[in-house]
Amino acid sequence: MLYIGVDLGTSAVKLLLMDSEGKIRNIVSREYPLYFPHPGWSEQHPEDWYEQTLAGIGELLQGADKSQVAGISFGGQMHGLVVLDKSDQVIRPAILWNDGRTAEECDYLNHEIGREKLSEYTANIAFTGFTAPKLLWMKKHEPENFARIEKIMLPKDYIAYRLTGVHCTDVSDASGMLLFDVKNRCWSKEMCGICGIREEQLAKCFESYEKVGCVLPQVAKELGIPESVAVAAGAGDNAAAAVGTGTVGDNMCNISLGTSGTVFISSRNFGVDRFNALHSFAHADGSYHLMGCMLSAASCNKWWMDGIVGTGDYAAEQKQITGLGENHVYFLPYLMGERSPHNNPNARGTFIGMTMDTSRGDMTQAVLEGVAFALRDSLEVAKSLGIRLTRTKICGGGAKSPLWRRIVANILNLKVDIIESEEGPALGGAMLAAVACGEYASVEEIAAKVVKVVETVEPDPDLVAKYEARYNEFKEIYPACKPVFDILAGK
Repeated sequence: MLYIGVDLGTSAVKLLLMDSEGKIRNIVSREYPLYFPHPGWSEQHPEDWYEQTLAGIGELLQGADKSQVAGISFGGQMHGLVVLDKSDQVIRPAILWNDGRTAEECDYLNHEIGREKLSEYTANIAFTGFTAPKLLWMKKHEPENFARIEKIMLPKDYIAYRLTGVHCTDVSDASGMLLFDVKNRCWSKEMCGICGIREEQLAKCFESYEKVGCVLPQVAKELGIPESVAVAAGAGDNAAAAVGTGTVGDNMCNISLGTSGTVFISSRNFGVDRFNALHSFAHADGSYHLMGCMLSAASCNKWWMDGIVGTGDYAAEQKQITGLGENHVYFLPYLMGERSPHNNPNARGTFIGMTMDTSRGDMTQAVLEGVAFALRDSLEVAKSLGIRLTRTKICGGGAKSPLWRRIVANILNLKVDIIESEEGPALGGAMLAAVACGEYASVEEIAAKVVKVVETVEPDPDLVAKYEARYNEFKEIYPACKPVFDILAGK
């Protein structure tokens, strides 16, 4: 049988076709626009997602035996607010995960409602990217639109709805809304009250590997696939990527170097750190995970290379870098503000330590190291909970750089495993579809079958020691700069 994984990203939808043995048969990608109507805002049109997903599935299945398609599932950009009216029409453009308009709403939730109550209700505190603050923003700034809301959805769930007619979500994606009781895997009545919504306005919540329905007859006809094709709930992009890298079960780690960056730690047990610096979410395998998320990771390198240096030859620039652990230039990678562990939308990208002999290579190296140091910040929080890791998987566009992988291994002092098919959320989505169709008994079973480690980057003790000293300097920079960030933001 064949399974389709849909990775609904921020700039494009990536679609993957996998067979029963886990072999990838085809991959396609379709782009769509991203809109910035005001500084710090980020929006997309859900119809663009659906159109490109449907067109992408058609392209994906060219030359395949369509009668063998058994299931479809998703990994999707998290936290985005999609609102439908009573006719299931989209009310306004989706407000995305990297939209920063909700600083006031987050202050209200964290300080007036209180972090302790939020953590009690949802296991998390408010971040500007989360969905609940977006609802409060709509309630204040677009009351007419807010009054029309019949259904509140997440980006990938809108695609699932268009395919099946079912208003659904999954536990991992719902965890990032600040409307979900993560520990008990259900909607939080208290948070619904705080946001002024009714629980029935929220979608029915499934485990990620559960079937929510079958494709609608008109969709099946348009795509040329059987009407029996099952659609599984899927997962938020990071949880889906974790499935795709085999980061399931207890005490497993995956680092993602995508547009954003994450440290993702799977756990059989529910847990919350005392400052809520890490997200505590339900996992796509039926258990839980902790996640530190930085808003700008590989996007920092793209900004530096494309926008500042003016080159697309990233490898050539990285060849200039030889003195690992010896760079005196530091970079704070907060180009879009920061989430974990600082939770500060006013934080900004910052170079510090330049002298007259600083080279372009030093600056490039500082960008790569700055992202890794920021990932280390989240790892340190996990250590404070007693979590002890020795290795991690790695995925995302930045993970294709051997140099960056080496930097990460030594700054975090972890063995870094590179897997054979690094296709992240799209592969995870296809794997979840296979479980939903009964091809495999569990997410852990299919992960053990499909995910294969082909290389491991080992930390070098001498380099680890050098980076330990550098990290101790790096972690002093943000506290020193924070008052300046507040001044620049007009606080």
